[in-house]
Amino acid sequence: MAAARGVLDRGEPIRGPSAIGGDLRRTATLTIVIARTDFKLRFFGSVLGYVWQLMRPLMLFGVLYFVFTQLIHVANLPFYGVALLLGIVLFTFFSEATGGAVTCVMGRENLVRKIQFPRMVIPMSVVLTACFNLALNLVVVFIFASISGLTPRWTWLALLPLVLLLVAFASGLAMMLSALYVRYRDIQPIWEVFLQALFYGSLIIVPFETVVQQGHTQIAHILLADPLAAIVQEARNLVVGSAYVAAPRAIGGAGWLLVPIAIIVGTCVVGWRVFNREAPRIAEEL
Repeated sequence: MAAARGVLDRGEPIRGPSAIGGDLRRTATLTIVIARTDFKLRFFGSVLGYVWQLMRPLMLFGVLYFVFTQLIHVANLPFYGVALLLGIVLFTFFSEATGGAVTCVMGRENLVRKIQFPRMVIPMSVVLTACFNLALNLVVVFIFASISGLTPRWTWLALLPLVLLLVAFASGLAMMLSALYVRYRDIQPIWEVFLQALFYGSLIIVPFETVVQQGHTQIAHILLADPLAAIVQEARNLVVGSAYVAAPRAIGGAGWLLVPIAIIVGTCVVGWRVFNREAPRIAEEL
């Protein structure tokens, strides 16, 4: 009691709840610790363990590859299987990071009610856990690419900045969705429907080249305004090669890439502002 009175006598402010709590290093450390714990607990007690994390995108890939190459024949492109698997893996990360972030604050109510706990840790730990899964799944993509006959190339290393852009995009949305869900519970079903639409509208299954071959060039350019579609397109070019057009040329010129980049930056800024504004009041809204 005396210590608390001393603090007040010196005029030092008592920090209330906030997004990062004023200590970036502590926030980063807590994010890593919680993400690692969640990643380990997800497979606790499972016989196959981390293998299950690899099975989900592989099973979806197997079904889609069979349907769209043996039954429907939507794509007549070299190494379509590698391109499809890569797109599914990138979308799976995006879906896990954003979909899991919607209810994450509600699920961590015990931490949110601690006045000094930085609220930003909660959605960022969800994104970081999804990053761990993405790293595992990308290893599978590279192994499958090698088995399919692709020679490893230096351009594969250029995937790193693309992944960082995707992580930034997912982080901005994670902050926004997790904060808004506390007030508006309709966010979850709306986002689930949006993710389903995004999966089919981001050139994951039907590549950009196929859309152009079918005479829908304008539609293909418009779809590439979606940051996820632009990232997937560029990733396919880096991993598979020139059979898949590089994103700057596909979208109609390097200048047009400013559109998806601006969306990513705008999403991060808006997401941060929304979460920072809502963070002090989250406990009251729960």
